[in-house]
Amino acid sequence: MKILVMGNEERLLANSKPGRPDAHDLVYIDQHADPADIIRAGTDAEILLIDAMGRFTDEEMAGMPGLKMIHSEGVGFQGIDLEAAKNRGIYVCNCKGANASAVAEQALMLMIACLRNAVNCHEAVLDGRQIEVKENYMKTGAIRELADCTVGFIGFGDIARCAAALVKAFGAKAVYYDLYRAPEELEAGAVMKSMDEVLAESDIVSIHLPVTKATENIADAAFFGKMKKGAVFINTARGELVDTPALLAALSDGTLSMAGIDCIAGEPVKKDNPMINAPEEVLRKMIFSPHIAGITGSSFARSYEMFWTNTDRIAAGEKPSCVVNGL
Repeated sequence: MKILVMGNEERLLANSKPGRPDAHDLVYIDQHADPADIIRAGTDAEILLIDAMGRFTDEEMAGMPGLKMIHSEGVGFQGIDLEAAKNRGIYVCNCKGANASAVAEQALMLMIACLRNAVNCHEAVLDGRQIEVKENYMKTGAIRELADCTVGFIGFGDIARCAAALVKAFGAKAVYYDLYRAPEELEAGAVMKSMDEVLAESDIVSIHLPVTKATENIADAAFFGKMKKGAVFINTARGELVDTPALLAALSDGTLSMAGIDCIAGEPVKKDNPMINAPEEVLRKMIFSPHIAGITGSSFARSYEMFWTNTDRIAAGEKPSCVVNGL
């Protein structure tokens, strides 16, 4: 089959089982290429593999009349025009669940790093202030254990369920809000509550939602205003879920004590991004990672195997799995 890959050739070859790519005609193009160049490269393509942060429009679909499936390289698919694909009978699929354990581990790491103020403590040792900082924590008792916390999850899909199981193993209480209740066997001991209850009760709030018109900037001033004073906020989902000025204000006024951030709105993040140009006292309340929560060798191997399995299904005239556009 002719497959247009809007992504990295090295990445695909490194994470695919031997022989998988060789069975198909693969053409590569940069995900940021002009639409005309993308159409030219994929005119006769039957399958498109696109970076999870990539964009693909109705105009581009129209230029690829033989397209049968658009497949995200990861879990994200917000840059793909789902309605246009549905109207054209093109399956849009993602790698649901492939990176769940990887992202859950990153969320857990950020939670503990925030509770222990890990970056500032690291800097204190390098600056020769080890005893000063240690004695301050001994006097104030400001370091909290995860076991003493209620962790609230906004959205309770595969990743949040894995993260809930992890925090429960540490002795924390887990609560969650979602539009739908999870099957009891998948709740990992977490308790479903309203969003307002989750925000009000949680010492740590971790957001796990896709970006849609309904969820964009859902973490706004009202959202943070409902959180427990001094709580921790974690985002390993998408930067566009968060109203950046509202988050910075909540950190500045003490509504939040810390934030662990893997995703920032406006990727690729430039030096003029407001998140990294916040005042020093606010920056010290944030711990960043470069949107790497789902990037592990194991998660990529799982993702690509899901893609190749769905490619086999398309070749056999079968419906692929993990369809996200209602076909």
